[in-house]
Amino acid sequence: MANENTFYPPVPVVVWGTGNMGRASIRAVAAHPDLVLAAVIVADEAKVGRDAGDLADLGRTLDVAATNDIDAALATLSGGGAVAYAASGELRPDEAAVDIARALSGGAVVVTPSIYALYDHRSAPDELREPLEKACAEGGSALFVSGIDPGWGNDLLPALISGLSSEIEQVRCQEIFDYSTYDAEDSVRYIVGMGQPMDYEPMMVAAGIPSMVWGGQIRMIARALGVEVDELRETVERRALDATVTTALGDFEAGTQGGLRFEVQGIVDGEPLIVIEHVTRITAACAYDWPMPPDGGDGAHRVIIEGRPRIEINVEATDEGGNRAAGGNATAANRLVNSIPWLRSAAPGLYDGLDVPLQPSVYLRGKGK
Repeated sequence: MANENTFYPPVPVVVWGTGNMGRASIRAVAAHPDLVLAAVIVADEAKVGRDAGDLADLGRTLDVAATNDIDAALATLSGGGAVAYAASGELRPDEAAVDIARALSGGAVVVTPSIYALYDHRSAPDELREPLEKACAEGGSALFVSGIDPGWGNDLLPALISGLSSEIEQVRCQEIFDYSTYDAEDSVRYIVGMGQPMDYEPMMVAAGIPSMVWGGQIRMIARALGVEVDELRETVERRALDATVTTALGDFEAGTQGGLRFEVQGIVDGEPLIVIEHVTRITAACAYDWPMPPDGGDGAHRVIIEGRPRIEINVEATDEGGNRAAGGNATAANRLVNSIPWLRSAAPGLYDGLDVPLQPSVYLRGKGK
């Protein structure tokens, strides 16, 4: 047993990327009493030299200037520490994997939402998984990948509340969001397809992509429930806007896509036993007959256990001025950052959302310092 009187210095952490997840990660590291922000890596030249507190909208400085010198940033970890890798991997998964392997082989724990295929590393392709396993072995380090939508809502939470049931007919995980406030216009317009002609195929729902992204989480839930998934099925439904709408992201014209709904279904004994569903709109007026947040707000994450008893849990998080998209990002980032101390003491290797226990908050202890 560890000696509770032993003093352990804070774990130095590099935050790599300052987008939606990066901002939330900086805030999480800055608040955690057992972590210390060592460096922030940016790709945008305009951000170089800016204070991390400013980039994260903390309202105070952190005396850590953003840099695009990756070698110098990683050197601040002195062969240990951790990296919160928040750079996007949607369009550059191979490059993201190389970045992550670099940090792992140097001895840093890495937490990231950026490589979808590693949500369930056990089912990841060998060519992706094996170099990262090798990097973990070389660096004596650990990698934890969990989703941005958020991961805990599609693995740990449904597994946890399933234990409150005696009979289960279906497990359904939903993300229900109005994307008009999502601070990633290119993703909203071109990956999700909002504002595009109805014959445009959004990358998010191109054949096989939903299963690649969310299939691992389906398999994790199945593993927790002790069942085997026979196959994955995808369903997609799109709706056009009846009228042009203007949002913080600009205009979205009438007749273009205003709503997207899809499911990834884990088929067990011929039935969709485990379902991950996304219901996405650019305005609440579009597809109002689809599921909505319980309070009619901008977004919610929901887990439904159909069975006896029927259980429904809705999670609504807000951040950055009451924005629910930012709130969802923050919960995903906090799940990752808060796991760093546990991972620093774990055996080298790859971990998923069922492997890593949810860490009780230490933030009250931090405030009392």
